[in-house]
Amino acid sequence: MRKIRAAVACLALIALAIACAPSPAKAPNPFFTEWKTPFGVPPFDRIKAEDFMPAFEEAIRQHNAQVLAIAQDAKPPTFDNAIAALDDSGEALARVNNVFGVLAGAETNDTLQEIEAKVRPMLAAHNDDIFLNEALFKRVKAVYEERANLQLDPEQATLLRNIFRRFVRGGANLAPAQKERLRAINGELSSLIVKFSNNLLKETNEFKLVVDSKDELAGLPEDQIVAAAEAATKAGLQGKWVFTLKAPSIWPFLQSASNRELRTKILTAYASRCDKTGATDNTVVFAKIAELRVEKAQLLGYKTWANFILDEYMAKNPENVYKLLKQLWKPALARARQEAADLQAMIAVEKGGFKLEPWDWRYYSEKVKKAKYDLDEEAIRPYLPIDEVREGAFTLATKLFGITFTELKNVPVYNPEVQVFEAKEKDGKHLGILYMDFYPRPGKRGGAWCDTIRAQWVRQGTFVTPVVYNVLNFSRPMGDNPALLTPDEAETLFHEFGHALHSLFSNCRFRGSGYYIAWDFVELPSQIMENWVFEPEFLKLYARNHKTGDVMPEALVAKIRKAATFNQGFAMTEYLAASFLDMDWHTMTEPKMQDADAFEKASMAKWGLIPEILPRYRTPYFAHAADEYSAGYYSYTWSAVLDSDAFQAFKEKGDLFDQETATKFRELLSKGGSEDATVLFVRFRGREPKVDALLAKRGLK
Repeated sequence: MRKIRAAVACLALIALAIACAPSPAKAPNPFFTEWKTPFGVPPFDRIKAEDFMPAFEEAIRQHNAQVLAIAQDAKPPTFDNAIAALDDSGEALARVNNVFGVLAGAETNDTLQEIEAKVRPMLAAHNDDIFLNEALFKRVKAVYEERANLQLDPEQATLLRNIFRRFVRGGANLAPAQKERLRAINGELSSLIVKFSNNLLKETNEFKLVVDSKDELAGLPEDQIVAAAEAATKAGLQGKWVFTLKAPSIWPFLQSASNRELRTKILTAYASRCDKTGATDNTVVFAKIAELRVEKAQLLGYKTWANFILDEYMAKNPENVYKLLKQLWKPALARARQEAADLQAMIAVEKGGFKLEPWDWRYYSEKVKKAKYDLDEEAIRPYLPIDEVREGAFTLATKLFGITFTELKNVPVYNPEVQVFEAKEKDGKHLGILYMDFYPRPGKRGGAWCDTIRAQWVRQGTFVTPVVYNVLNFSRPMGDNPALLTPDEAETLFHEFGHALHSLFSNCRFRGSGYYIAWDFVELPSQIMENWVFEPEFLKLYARNHKTGDVMPEALVAKIRKAATFNQGFAMTEYLAASFLDMDWHTMTEPKMQDADAFEKASMAKWGLIPEILPRYRTPYFAHAADEYSAGYYSYTWSAVLDSDAFQAFKEKGDLFDQETATKFRELLSKGGSEDATVLFVRFRGREPKVDALLAKRGLK
């Protein structure tokens, strides 16, 4: 997931800072001094929680002064003194907010969560102060209305259009009373989103499935048992075994544990997070978010929140999203029904005597896969030690684009587990910095994401190189063994690395070019990287047994390829169900509170989701829909059409590493959001995208 924090994305007008003077009554705040670190990365070793509030306050004050100067400029408005100046403003705020975003997502605690609860509304109000500034909008509008007479290059023209639209979408044309209501809505939404996220993290961290007897762990491979024992020891439960709702714990458990009662217990806990009355109930929180979004959208002249959001995406409107989802839903659901029948048949073979339920799916699908393809995921993992998979991603970047990655040991990090790499061009020229953070911790939110600490842009004629980070939640090393990734985890590493490449390859003048990327295009650079992971030719370059060093046997590779479309009905159905749920919430036309559980049940019944499958995310823990991917969760599928078609370009050349195709693709990545996403894709592919390659890849054609 490409994660662009909402406050910065909304500002999207970021850059040049004025140095801040430290408070005489306090020790120097790291945000008020020059960062004398390698490549100017944040001095994480010196940044403390108490530094953030004064830094935010001062950075907002600075940005206000910069914006005021632009709004009150006595010279006639031009692209340079209005549009470019806005884009160049607020670098100090971006600096603080980007660093805070790293810690709030990957290393949070009670103190940081309290700060976030205060800061989100502050940033929302600051954002409103910019977009509702009448004098400033007058200057922006004047330049926009003269755009036909200006000799602007494509990046300048795109930035002008985007900034003007941001003002309009930010309420610049509203009447005074409407502007005040918009301010109130934005402030309340910012607080609710923080509450939703913190509730989810709290409930996810609190649950523990404690097992007293090893006999109850039948079916689990030894490394999972060892991991559970270590988790129990850390929890003060020596001699027991603990399983959690974190991805490296729950999903392998559901896949391997023979004990159906325990499988039922852990999946029920996962699926009911924040779905009960009490301090962490998110059903009311989400319903209120959805209600306020309807009101905000209609205040700004849109029928629904989805219409408001999609107006700036490739999809353009909800109708086009539903059209794509329904095109895939029918074959995916049909395949899922057949898969369910196969699993039920396996239950019958084993004389289980029960009907297939959601907590049975992963367990019995492994049995069916073993029977059909003689393939066991545990046979694959020894060939996917985390360091080799990471180096595989680096090798792919080298073969495609000629770049290299070198680990740095002298760079401050926010946690000792974090690794830092310098990216260089083939000629040794510095390209950027990449942080990689692999393992779950109590202070780390679930999932995987990529973001920038420092975006690429050109500051006063100087090319600023990017600082990027990948955050993941993978299985930890056990005993003397390295962390052995599942196939899904290996693909996730390549996915987030693809987002990192998108940022590292950016070659734009304006910072706004990096923020104004269509959300349903932004997953193309990440998802295309997944296509190489299990290609036989590429597996030989990185998939080695962690004990023997042997490459993955051809027989095992053949089995993986043969089973490539196995369980795709389930995978597509659970994902599409969540996409429908997101769209249904955000195509409401009346701003009123809903019963979240009843709304979700009605949505799933409408689309015909079978009871054996849960939507990938239910409403009370659907963080994508609550925050940045609202009305946009479908974008993984939209981008899947793009990435499958784009990868086909390499296939058509008969060379997975074709240099001409790779060069053209890097050119696409270098543009960020400086041009229309459809134009960029067509320039690369020579035509508009087709869905055929995706259907074939998923076995749905």
